[in-house]
Amino acid sequence: MRILIKIVFFFILIGFCVGAYFNLYEEEIIGERIIGICVLASAFILMPLFLAHRWKGKKLKDYTLTKENMDRMKDKGLDDKS
Repeated sequence: MRILIKIVFFFILIGFCVGAYFNLYEEEIIGERIIGICVLASAFILMPLFLAHRWKGKKLKDYTLTKENMDRMKDKGLDDKS
């Protein structure tokens, strides 16, 4: 998974560079389209891959603000002040 994320990242980075080149030196509309496709790819392909990789094996309940977690945070805050 990590290798796939790196490969996708480098393709998107190369796409941004190619888009910037076309935007500066060649046809501007093609450069803007390439950059736009790279932005979409980074938002809809790279980010979900990265988030799935980072959240694998973690419990969502540990990171949400439930009544139990709020009480536990209040108890830790009172213990630290004493």
